[in-house]
Amino acid sequence: MTKNTKDQMTKNAENFGEIGSGGAFDYHLPASGAYWLAVFSRPFLSGNGKSGGKDGLGRESGTATKVRAKLKRPNLYRVLLLNDDYTPMEFVIEILREIFNRNSEDAFRIMMHVHKNGVGECGVFPYEVAETKVARVMDIAHKNQHPLQCVMEKQ
Repeated sequence: MTKNTKDQMTKNAENFGEIGSGGAFDYHLPASGAYWLAVFSRPFLSGNGKSGGKDGLGRESGTATKVRAKLKRPNLYRVLLLNDDYTPMEFVIEILREIFNRNSEDAFRIMMHVHKNGVGECGVFPYEVAETKVARVMDIAHKNQHPLQCVMEKQ
């Protein structure tokens, strides 16, 4: 490339935008001495200096935005214990303490509510958590040969 061609390209680049790293044009000088001009190292601005509009080649330019989906809360399910005449009260209290992380007073209160009313709420959880707690209660009751029943219902 001749010096005149190089000077003309530099002059054109200066008229068009910034020169150097981060500008509209970046210079790259390989070891062979050839002159390279890489175009569009950053987006062009419209004529008023703001983002958007058309770039120097007539293409649309602007900021790409990502649409976020609104998150909604998961459906909640009530986990209920059903009364029976055979499961010991102490076993029900232990279930409430171990699986539902209730303190002794709350566990006793819930157990008495189940005993008097036939059903009592152990907690409210998202579907997967409620399903897991019901399965654990049923499994432990079965292993200990108690007919205790635990169900879940949508709140």
